[in-house]
Amino acid sequence: MRHIYDRVLEARQRLQGVIAHTPLSYAPVLSQLSVGEIYLKKENLQLTGAFKIRGAFNKIASLVESSKAESYKAGQIQGVIAASAGNHAQGVAYSARHFGIQSVIVMPEATPLLKVSATKALGAEVVLCGDNYDEAFERALQIAKERDLVFIHPFADELVIAGQGSIGLEIIEEKNDIDVVVVPIGGGGLLGGIGSVIKTLKPSVRVIGVVASGADAMKRSFVSGKIEKVESVRSIADGIAVRDVNADNFALLQQCVDEIVSVDDEEIANAILFLLEKQKLVVEGAGAASVASVLHKKFSFSQSDKIALLLSGGNIDITMLNVIIEKGLLKSNRKMKLEVVLVDKPGSLQGLTDILSKVGANIVQIEYDRTSVMLKYGDALVTMALETKGQEHKEQIRQSLKNYGYFFNEIN
Repeated sequence: MRHIYDRVLEARQRLQGVIAHTPLSYAPVLSQLSVGEIYLKKENLQLTGAFKIRGAFNKIASLVESSKAESYKAGQIQGVIAASAGNHAQGVAYSARHFGIQSVIVMPEATPLLKVSATKALGAEVVLCGDNYDEAFERALQIAKERDLVFIHPFADELVIAGQGSIGLEIIEEKNDIDVVVVPIGGGGLLGGIGSVIKTLKPSVRVIGVVASGADAMKRSFVSGKIEKVESVRSIADGIAVRDVNADNFALLQQCVDEIVSVDDEEIANAILFLLEKQKLVVEGAGAASVASVLHKKFSFSQSDKIALLLSGGNIDITMLNVIIEKGLLKSNRKMKLEVVLVDKPGSLQGLTDILSKVGANIVQIEYDRTSVMLKYGDALVTMALETKGQEHKEQIRQSLKNYGYFFNEIN
């Protein structure tokens, strides 16, 4: 870990004047809800919208320094290539443009358009390939050989890890009495860099990693003490949806991490919604994972603990935002969806809506189906979405429908 820490100090010198020094801000509402003293490290406000620029710039700057030391011009580096779901892509593209170097980025085919467009706007050539990061990674390695490009790994590279570790320095410098640091995990480079700094400077600080439950190979490996594999990954937190565990990063996390927890997609969505409403922050799924771990009590801490949560990125796709908000509303009991069977006759629907009106449920969407082959003759199926005011209000709605003899199903 000390070696990584020394690399981090070097990285910070390279990053001076290039990256934004993002704030570590007290979060009063989250602190009150969680009964702890919570601070947010807002890397979603970084120049490219995420922390990844730190590691990418450090790596590419080092390549340029090496070429100059060998009396070459930076332009003689043929170019760089990376595989990324978006944030590393923008970091590499930005850094390559800074040094006048060609960049090629291979992205999974389902990468949000926002991230593809942003990467192209930074001058990169974008290649879409594969269903996930790991497939894009394999294609990037092939192109690197074919075109003599330097591959910039998003997390399994010491210089990239050192760049990300500069966040740990900033946290300790701004809040020297911090007790817990919570960091999202994809490939583990971010957590490895930050954890190495924290454990070198203040070994007593607890370092906690957070994975998405749909991409939890690193957690499984950490718990078992050996590398575990998963067949596939799936999560709205595309930035941390990494399938395979890198052996070197796993070994580093074993040294500097105290605990790894997981959060599911609904919990992540709830955290995104919370940050939008209560903190006025736009944060992507991976970036909200740390907040989700606190909101849903995934690890223990005391009321006096000072906890830093890393918001790793804010590059959320607008077309996905509606889906994520929907999940968050359902998870926080502010919306419910129902299927109700009615007798198909005049006044039946009005009777149902009158009951919902009495209990203060606002109908935001409704469909009336009388032709489904699944229905009995003379019945109709009403599907509706309701705005609700919490768990008690939802139970009141359920009870009212039962009291009036309605048969209904809740849709998740």
